[in-house]
Amino acid sequence: MKRQNRLSRASSPYLRQHADNPVDWYEWGEEALTKAKTENKPLIISIGYAACHWCHVMAHESFSDEAIAGIMNTHFVCIKIDREERPDIDRIYMEAAQLISGRGGWPLNAFALPDGRPFHAATYFPPTQWIDALNQLTHLYQTSYPRILQAAEALTQGIHANSLPDLVNSQPFTRNEFDEAFANQIQSVDFDFGGYNGAPKFMLPVGFEFLLQYHYLTGKQQALDAVIITLDSMAGGGIYDQIGGGFARYSTDQFWKVPHFEKMLYDNAQLISLYSHGFQVTGKSLYAGIVEQTIAFAEREFRHPNGGFYASIDADSEHEEGKFYVWTKQEVLSVLEPETARLIVDFYQISDNGNWEDGKNILHYKSGKEKFASDNGLSVNEFDQILTNANHFLLNRRNLRIRPGTDDKVLTSWNALMLTGYVDAFKALGKDSYREGALNTARFLEKYMVTAEGMTYRVFRDGKVSIGGFLDDYAMLAEALINLYEVTFDIHWLSLSQRITSYVWNHFRDEEHNLFFYTSDLSEPLIARKHETSDNVISSSNSVMAHVLCKLGQLTSNPEYAQMAVKMTQNFRNEIIRHGAYYANWGMLAGKLAYPAYDVAILGDKSVELGHQMQKSYLPTSIFAGGISENLPVLENRLVSEKTVIYVCQDKVCSLPVFTTGEALELIK
Repeated sequence: MKRQNRLSRASSPYLRQHADNPVDWYEWGEEALTKAKTENKPLIISIGYAACHWCHVMAHESFSDEAIAGIMNTHFVCIKIDREERPDIDRIYMEAAQLISGRGGWPLNAFALPDGRPFHAATYFPPTQWIDALNQLTHLYQTSYPRILQAAEALTQGIHANSLPDLVNSQPFTRNEFDEAFANQIQSVDFDFGGYNGAPKFMLPVGFEFLLQYHYLTGKQQALDAVIITLDSMAGGGIYDQIGGGFARYSTDQFWKVPHFEKMLYDNAQLISLYSHGFQVTGKSLYAGIVEQTIAFAEREFRHPNGGFYASIDADSEHEEGKFYVWTKQEVLSVLEPETARLIVDFYQISDNGNWEDGKNILHYKSGKEKFASDNGLSVNEFDQILTNANHFLLNRRNLRIRPGTDDKVLTSWNALMLTGYVDAFKALGKDSYREGALNTARFLEKYMVTAEGMTYRVFRDGKVSIGGFLDDYAMLAEALINLYEVTFDIHWLSLSQRITSYVWNHFRDEEHNLFFYTSDLSEPLIARKHETSDNVISSSNSVMAHVLCKLGQLTSNPEYAQMAVKMTQNFRNEIIRHGAYYANWGMLAGKLAYPAYDVAILGDKSVELGHQMQKSYLPTSIFAGGISENLPVLENRLVSEKTVIYVCQDKVCSLPVFTTGEALELIK
């Protein structure tokens, strides 16, 4: 057995993956930083995450090599960081890499002075290049320290530089500006294969949420067409696990065929929401099926026994990317009876020589079920049953293989996205089990991750919480709890959201810029305190916080919150218009400002039932409140004895009360 380094005691599964490296790794903390200062050694800060394929490659090629480890141990103090646990540290050194080369990614390897100021940073290094970098930087540090210090000072100055946009103007966001934002974003959509142009192709769900909302508000068919081609193409691609459900992190090609096989909770949670909304708008059964299968996958493979969800599943098994998921034609033939096998081989594009590498096949389809069934003389229902049974047999056989590793830490922000996914699935499909799933997730997060003061932890693992939450943890949980309130009318969840939001207001607010810092004023001080403002594979924490303040401002009649949401959005007026999907969540809030949102108040014994009847429809600019008591300002003086009444209000003007959901929906239309 190999000697274990100090990472064997780490809580992070990613760090423990490096416990048998000959590198003398430290976790981030005072011990490592003190050693570097005492011995005047530079830091190697190596950052990755458990499901990262190229992180594994570099660990195998370089960090497991005795000779390379010897260089690292002699001349550096080496620190390993799980970016999912410490995104605050990752953000700083990623910015250093981007300032140097304009590129970023993982593994991220930064070289820094003993006080943490970076002087060089890059991503993956092949072994020979890594050795060269180690030797060259060691030589420079020992013989040309002023050059190293100059580089560190320049990089640190760049990291500190205020990259926030200047406030353009404080005029209301207009519908013309909303149209401009759409026009710029739609140019980037791939109308042949869905998603955004180019490869590798990430899913960026928030961009398509913006397009759905834009279609809802304007009736623009092109916006809906972009969403449909994307949802259809992803559903049929290798990016989607055809037999097990769930989505991989991204596609290496423009066709959604060849995934990078790791599966992340945050992708799947957001895509549950997006496909739920797609079903509400189109009624396509394909989308409902994707929602059901992805939730089943998450509950089967991500679910923590206590109620939360794990972070990710690795791309690799047995040191080979995708091995768990791909098939030879002979393997498929050995599992299924001949006629079924013929259909499945044809449908999933399986060939003798493989449709990927080394004779392996990635299961995907090009022809939809309806056309394929017709071409083979079957009804859609007949083929659907054949496919369901075949997938069941293939899944059982696949489960006999050696599984990829699971990163079993539970992250607050990603679980909040899953909570919202459950809520959206419940709205769309009406399954009580989905609302119960949302409640179970909320109870888990409340029990383990939130204190009485509203302070929120980021990580739960092995029955313990660790690391104070960052802005995304607070913002996404506060938003998810508002969403849960809307389908339960249980004031407890709204009160919890308010408590969390109040903590953010007191400890994260940047009054100068009308924004929120990514870290609390009680967090460990780093070389810079940053903001997160642009959307990416997950919406930016500031944009989510702006939505939270907008909703709480409406529900609780809190003008300070509502005004802050408007000011935050106005900061990014030009970015919303020009930068498409990367400011899409801001764009959705701008849409609510250009087309004022609706308040729907439902009071009476049937309030929850009527609320759900209305929320089966896609209503992205409506916010719901209700129950059997007037426990919010928006509900005051509206309870009618022995009746359930619905009030629809917009811009502080309310219609006369109505008594059926049909009447209420007509008022919104």
